[in-house]
Formats: sequence, C-alpha cells, structure tokens
Amino acid sequence: MRKVLTAMALAGAILVSACNTVHGVGRDVSSAGDAVAGAADNTK
Repeated sequence: MRKVLTAMALAGAILVSACNTVHGVGRDVSSAGDAVAGAADNTK
C-alpha cells in the first residue's frame, strides 16, 4: 500500500510540475485532442 501511495504522489508531482497553471493544462489537453484528431484523419 505504501508503494502505491508513493507512486501516486510521484506521478502527481510530475503532472503538477509539467502543468503548473490552468492555462498549461488547457494547452496540454488541446494538444492531446489535436493528436487524436490527426490519428483519426490518418485512418480514414
């Protein structure tokens, strides 16, 4: 249980450091959406 909590804390710290503002989160979500849309267009 302790290892799981440690891993979750570490993952949370990485996510927070990557997107330290709401604007950063919006950009990350937008770029992920663009990647999905591009992949969908390529499979047509």
